[in-house]
Amino acid sequence: MTTPINAYLVCGGRWHDFDFARVELLRLLGEHENVRTRVAGDYRDLEALEASDFLITYTCDLEGVSPEQEKALQNFVHAGGRWLALHGTNSVMDFLDDGRVASPRTQDTLMRTLGSQFIAHPPIAPYTVENVNPEHPLVAGIEPFEVEDELYLCEYHGQVEALLATHFSGQAVGFVEADWPGDEPRLVMYLHPEGEGEVLYLTLGHCRGRYDMRPLMDAYPRVERGSWESPVFLELLRRSLRWCLEGSSPL
Repeated sequence: MTTPINAYLVCGGRWHDFDFARVELLRLLGEHENVRTRVAGDYRDLEALEASDFLITYTCDLEGVSPEQEKALQNFVHAGGRWLALHGTNSVMDFLDDGRVASPRTQDTLMRTLGSQFIAHPPIAPYTVENVNPEHPLVAGIEPFEVEDELYLCEYHGQVEALLATHFSGQAVGFVEADWPGDEPRLVMYLHPEGEGEVLYLTLGHCRGRYDMRPLMDAYPRVERGSWESPVFLELLRRSLRWCLEGSSPL
């Protein structure tokens, strides 16, 4: 008899369609019959985190993250855990009275564990993602592809191994830190070691429904599915989940 592998999926926050993302991620996890998944909307259940073999997060601007929770997440990875962090997991946002969005540095331990912090993104538009580490198994054989998604502009912490990247130079309209000159690669997927464990971060995956921008607006004008409609993105998610399983307890 095989031993089940325990996944912990944290999916919640603001400004995104977490119901959609949660179902899609559970569907992909369900392709592995030996995986049992526990689901939460935030990081409060530290006992569930400790009992998990790997962690997956799809969050954005998650409120109420305490220093105790940040340290528990750091300890989980440092002790050998693998963490697949998706899209807005590295975001903290402050909506100012003048209509701009700031990215306060208030969760330093969390962001250093993740290896990055979201700072801004330009308006959603198509962009090309390039494979910058073609020998790595996570992205081997992935050709350049186009997505329509939020292009994350981040600051980085510690060692980061780039896997996928794009290029952007210009204005992130609406953000306090709006100026992004130069044409250096903007990372889309990377690995970040932390102690005995590792974080795999994939910034793609924006999704939004009609009512996900409340209280800023009563109804959003359209439904956005972004990279979730891209077969390449789904392939990257499947590879990422296999990476999580490879680092889990043996069967």
